[in-house]
Amino acid sequence: MSDPNTNDTPATNGNGARRRGLLILAAVVALGAIGYTAYWLTVARYYESTDDAYVASDIVQITSEVSGAVLGVHVDDTQTVQRGQVLVELDPADANIAVAAAEAELARTVREVRALHAQADQLRAQISERETDLKKSQSDYARRQALVADGAVSGEEIAHAQDTIDQTRAALQAAQRQLDATLAQIEGTTIEDHPNVLAAAARLRDASLALRRTTIRSPVTGTVAKRGVQVGQHVSPGSPLLAVVPLDDVWIDANFKESQLKNVRVGQPVTVHADIYGNDVEYTGTVAGLAAGSGSAFALLPAQNASGNWIKIVQRVPVRITLDPAQLKNNPLRVGLSMHAEIDVRDTSGPLVASQVRNTPQPLRQSVGEDPKVEQRIAEIIHRNNPATKSAVASNRQTTQPRERRAEMASFSANGIAAGH
Repeated sequence: MSDPNTNDTPATNGNGARRRGLLILAAVVALGAIGYTAYWLTVARYYESTDDAYVASDIVQITSEVSGAVLGVHVDDTQTVQRGQVLVELDPADANIAVAAAEAELARTVREVRALHAQADQLRAQISERETDLKKSQSDYARRQALVADGAVSGEEIAHAQDTIDQTRAALQAAQRQLDATLAQIEGTTIEDHPNVLAAAARLRDASLALRRTTIRSPVTGTVAKRGVQVGQHVSPGSPLLAVVPLDDVWIDANFKESQLKNVRVGQPVTVHADIYGNDVEYTGTVAGLAAGSGSAFALLPAQNASGNWIKIVQRVPVRITLDPAQLKNNPLRVGLSMHAEIDVRDTSGPLVASQVRNTPQPLRQSVGEDPKVEQRIAEIIHRNNPATKSAVASNRQTTQPRERRAEMASFSANGIAAGH
């Protein structure tokens, strides 16, 4: 007869092995929990990461500022262009005609202003002549008046002498008024800075600017995208022709949950990976700023939670991350690519709101006032129609004489009139 305890030994051995396995598993889990807790306390809690991040960049829309027919398109999609490179050429025929008309108008205006200066000189000569005639007529009247008592001069002759004084005085006053009207147009100015000449020069600058705008150049260095312009097409001002994307100045828009932004500050370092390159390529970036609101707040149709059933949804706020230009040059990115961003939030001394995001100013096109060719052309037209002669210099000097001289002339005329009576 067998021992009944012999069948319990394998069961006891099996329970012991199972118990040991469970203990080992519990120990591993406990060690893992302890390790993860230690990792989170020392490392993980100082990092915030998201996969909801994408590459963004300026998209420079190239538009026409003048109307005209397209003569040439020198670039195509995916082509890299440099700043100042010619993109599109428009027909310059109308602009050339406008420039020629503006140059002729400037020349005509300079000659008209010269004529005003010459007219002022002529009126001064007339005033001098009228003053001499007035003195002569007054002297004649005085001599005849002295002979009235002797009967050598009749009363009719005395009346004619008085009429001559009145006529000469009226002519002198008319010449003075004409001189005043002429000086009101040129006094205090030279031909070069006369308002009419300045206005004509401004119209020439405007026409030259329209001519220059028939050649459309790239304002930035980048890659051509969305080219829609074709040769022979007639474009109007504001028509979109193509776009240039400066890929050397892209940034990352990382959408973090609102619960992750407690310790995010401007200036914190960021580690970024691109799906296109995988984990083999790592970008180092910096938090440039946080958006003014969540994505839903700026949506075309923002959510209305004031009525109906409401379900709380965790919002995401875009965080702008700038990248190292040298890394972008070695491993260029494209707009819209998916990225993984991880922010080191240990240093919370930075500001919550960015005061300056863009450190480099955007390139501005040269204004027409800075175009030396246009300014040189204006100076040539003015000089050609206003040669620097001694008479012109003397005329300019007389034009700027003070009003006291004209007052003195008027006083002389008034005294002469009083003497005549």
